[in-house]
Amino acid sequence: MKIGVVSDSHGHVENLRRAIKAIKGAGVDLIVHLGDDYDDVTALADQGEVPITQVPGVFSTYYQDPGIPNRLIEEWEGIKALITHTPEAHENDLPCDLKPELVAAQGEVRLVLVGHSHIPVVKEEGGVIWVNPGHLKDDDKKGYPPTYAILEVVDSEVLVRIIDLFAAQELFVYP
Repeated sequence: MKIGVVSDSHGHVENLRRAIKAIKGAGVDLIVHLGDDYDDVTALADQGEVPITQVPGVFSTYYQDPGIPNRLIEEWEGIKALITHTPEAHENDLPCDLKPELVAAQGEVRLVLVGHSHIPVVKEEGGVIWVNPGHLKDDDKKGYPPTYAILEVVDSEVLVRIIDLFAAQELFVYP
């Protein structure tokens, strides 16, 4: 299974469209948006066919809506994944929200997809793979270009590529 992951589009809808076009061109089965901004995904309605899973960012009004999950656990090809905007509990969490750091530490998931920091990273800690696809802003004060991730889950293994949106080059590959 192939999964495209984007985060922190912050209203940069044209960059989001460009990332989605590249992700769809890679033949993904699913797209995940990790928040900031939740409404940006509505701009993808015309992109069709590929299902989209999303969570809101912690400062979004949607984050306080108990009808919209702030964190999700999904399973793909035997790999359980946590989908979250932040890597740990946040002061804006609802009382029923999962705590990412506990979910990972207790081995409930093998993969955590996280946004928030705008810093693209792939790392493994305690047997859990953490993936932050970065951001999709034109530029960012943290110095990273706009990026997205493509994950391949095959035979209980995860391959991750984080790709520079404009240069179309892989910045990080795991393993």
